[in-house]
Amino acid sequence: MNLKEVLKMADEVVFAKTGQHLDNLQEAILRGTMQGEKYTKIAEEIHCNESYVRDVGSKLWPILSEELGEDVNKTNFRSTMERLQNSNVVNFAQDVVVSSIFNICGQARHPPELPNSQPPNQETSNSKQIKTLHQDLSEMPELGAFYDRTSSLDTLTTWILQQHSRLITLTGISGIGKTTLAVQLVQQIKHEFEYTAWYTLDEFPTIDKFQSNLTQLFSNSQKPDSSPTNQKPLPLIKYLQNHRCLIILDDVHNLFCGGEFAGKYKPECEEYRTLFKQIEKLSHQSCLMLIGWEQPREVTQVKNQNTSIRTLQLKGLDIAAGRKILIDYGLAESDNIETLIHRYQGNPLWLKSVATLIQELGGGVNQLLPNDTILLPEDLKDVLQQQFSRLSELEKQVISLLAKASDAINLTQLLENSQIPASDLVNALQSLSRRCLIEQQAKFYTISPVLRQYATIRLGG
Repeated sequence: MNLKEVLKMADEVVFAKTGQHLDNLQEAILRGTMQGEKYTKIAEEIHCNESYVRDVGSKLWPILSEELGEDVNKTNFRSTMERLQNSNVVNFAQDVVVSSIFNICGQARHPPELPNSQPPNQETSNSKQIKTLHQDLSEMPELGAFYDRTSSLDTLTTWILQQHSRLITLTGISGIGKTTLAVQLVQQIKHEFEYTAWYTLDEFPTIDKFQSNLTQLFSNSQKPDSSPTNQKPLPLIKYLQNHRCLIILDDVHNLFCGGEFAGKYKPECEEYRTLFKQIEKLSHQSCLMLIGWEQPREVTQVKNQNTSIRTLQLKGLDIAAGRKILIDYGLAESDNIETLIHRYQGNPLWLKSVATLIQELGGGVNQLLPNDTILLPEDLKDVLQQQFSRLSELEKQVISLLAKASDAINLTQLLENSQIPASDLVNALQSLSRRCLIEQQAKFYTISPVLRQYATIRLGG
């Protein structure tokens, strides 16, 4: 059976029911089903969460069943389509769209309308309107290879779709995979929102530019005659209250000052603080996600049990995912790559950088990284420099102290080894933690081997 023809017919059936064409995931489910693939295989091929693929499929089959007038499911979809085609109903999808009395097996699905009357249970076009999806994803990066973040994807999906969190921050050290995870998330849930937008904040992230982009998106979706041309745009929060929106702000650390403790707004960015508080406090049906090395201070002060505002700090990938990255980047299974993953803490960017260097040098892990050697390729140094350049002088002093310590060190030991007042030291530790640059185990603090090596070179630790 012609797969392209089946997908076309299914698309028109779904459009007749919902007013929306098949999205990429729905099409992948139908294509995989026609080829006899299980949900596990379909999810693997499109780098998607299996449970989410199953959920989308469970919503797709009832749509097809209702429009075709018979039970359609993953097991019988192929045979149903073949039977319909063999029964000379090749153009049945077009008939569904054109005619409201489409007949299958000789029985009309909808009775004809009587003059001057309305069929029972039929809603007027004014009382039921299908929502149109509006998107501005021009600044969203393409999704490349996606290495397992199933648990994080499930967490974010639950927060947004089930718990209706209004403000979410996705944070972690540079290269850990925040943006990649967010792109995968948007691809999976964007159909749940009337408006979806992704904006990357540059070095001069004025709120005027951000609000202008968003209000333009809203304005373009309105009917030309829906409002006078001289009418002022609504405040942004009003749009978020009137519509279900998913807004992503990437590189949110550009809102904050360098040389200060984490999360201090630049003077020209203070209006973002007001906006974030409105999004957290006021009732609305939208979600704003902030991605960056730092997060607003007001976000970190909120207790975790407050479901309207959430924070997810990404950690390194597990051994299986890290191994896949290194193999994809040319390292052989025979290399001691598990040690490499631990040494670079499962950070995807760090692993890719060092794997590229090892490949270019033509050696192996054991030859180029004997014992506890840490290689710092120049591109990796550049990435770390971007984050270190934001540190305050006090934070640099604390990082240097941690780099000198051979093991984890507690607050008392830090005070003994420095001239930093206790209150300043505590504040610096808190800020470094919010930047995801230090690790805390019980009452002890340490930094990763990569950061220790870089701090020794950069700060004279």
